[in-house]
Amino acid sequence: MTLDVGQVLSSLQSQKMLIVDARSPERFRGENETLDPVGGHIPGAVNRFYFDNLDDDGCFFKPVAELRAEFDAVLAGRPAESVVQQCGSGVTACHNLLAMELAGLSGSKLYPGSWSEWCADTSRPVARG
Repeated sequence: MTLDVGQVLSSLQSQKMLIVDARSPERFRGENETLDPVGGHIPGAVNRFYFDNLDDDGCFFKPVAELRAEFDAVLAGRPAESVVQQCGSGVTACHNLLAMELAGLSGSKLYPGSWSEWCADTSRPVARG
């Protein structure tokens, strides 16, 4: 299931949605934005760099139990169905979505417009740090 920018914006103040941003921590914090005109993240989002789903060689997904423990920490008790995955353009967010599915945490959604769409409208809020 996917959400559009209007659905994300209207749910921003709700505790019913947890946005998980798959970009690198530097891009998430707004420190090293090389692709979009604005750095930062959607307010309330948490960062789970997609590359953290991989083993030490960066070739394969981590074991299921390890992925589960790491995503449980990110979710902090929230149901997987409350998660909205996003990144820069909707691609690496799918990596987190798949990792959650592998970990038995099914039902997260994708915001395919992601940061590139979000930051294109200066009336939308931006968080940094």
